[in-house]
Amino acid sequence: MRLSRRTLSQIDSPISDTYALLDERTAGGEVLDLAQAAPRYPPAPEVVEHIAAVARDPHGADYVELGGLPHLREAFALELSRDYRGAVQPEQVLVTAGCNQAFCLVTSALAGPGDEVVLTVPYYFNHDMWLRLDGVTPVYLDPGPDLVPSAAAAEALITGRTRAIVLVSPGNPSGVVVPPERIAELAAVAHRHGIALVLDETYRSFRGTDEPAHPLFADPGWPETVVSLHSFAKDLAIPGYRVGAVVASARLNREIMKLLDCVAICAPRIGQEAAWAGLVRAGAWRAQRARDLLAKRDHFRSVLADRPGGFELLAAGGFFGWLRHPFRDRPTTEVVRDLVLRHDTLVIPGTAFEPGDRHTLRVSFGNAGQDEMSRFADRLTAMALAPS
Repeated sequence: MRLSRRTLSQIDSPISDTYALLDERTAGGEVLDLAQAAPRYPPAPEVVEHIAAVARDPHGADYVELGGLPHLREAFALELSRDYRGAVQPEQVLVTAGCNQAFCLVTSALAGPGDEVVLTVPYYFNHDMWLRLDGVTPVYLDPGPDLVPSAAAAEALITGRTRAIVLVSPGNPSGVVVPPERIAELAAVAHRHGIALVLDETYRSFRGTDEPAHPLFADPGWPETVVSLHSFAKDLAIPGYRVGAVVASARLNREIMKLLDCVAICAPRIGQEAAWAGLVRAGAWRAQRARDLLAKRDHFRSVLADRPGGFELLAAGGFFGWLRHPFRDRPTTEVVRDLVLRHDTLVIPGTAFEPGDRHTLRVSFGNAGQDEMSRFADRLTAMALAPS
């Protein structure tokens, strides 16, 4: 049979490719897995108890409304209104099967073949992949050394074909938290040009502050420009339940539901119930997990502060550290391969997140303990000292 040339031209999942390196190991010690960000701890007891009750309900496996369970949409709208000191209505919340699906549906509703979408470098690789699969051209916004994009740089990239600016904060892969005022400036640029500002806020609970991530929801006109994407996977430790959300105008959500009806009909009911229980019953648990992750971030920064083995920490936040390796004459994929096969350490090459090879690595410290972070630093030093 013949396969789609557009699909064949895209990369395989960098996560899968990196884990495939483990199959090449013939010896070595215990692998230090710093590749994935999915929490390894179980969900809150309140969530587990609720989904067990849902599973026993005779209607617990039924379809739900296309836009999502009303009580979940209401609970999330209330939380966002509180946390952002703004106004989000339940009808502006659309529940999806994870944040990846949210992004795909949103960009497919906003743009088509021949259109352009601005991605901030380093970008989340699935965002770049999906745009290309949809025939949309990604246009790369280089933010500079602090990894925070400027409004002027974004505006310079906008053409008559531009449909959206995409921003992930805290960043995946960088971990960088974009300041609220900079997000507001980017929203103003998008509004001026009649395009969308698409904010992926998957890691919003892990910013290290209770202050609003941005002021946009306080503006009554936000639905004209802002599209906010969310995931409950990291916040509630339920990645396998596949539940996320789009927060946008009712007009855009109506178009997104046409796509959702074709690909999933609705997000899984059990995941939606898990998210609801986490939002309304597990506040203390969520707050403690956020504090735990911030402590990990601080320790990770401390063990990388002296640049072990010449590896430079460029940023750290959310679940991730963004490093530059010192081997300028070697492809980054080869450096990652060496880390796996010779130093029992699994990370993701930065080439998955940016055009070209900029000698970077994504490290997920979110699942590492202090001892594992120290071992990571030791292995970076050992790699620099080992013969190539």
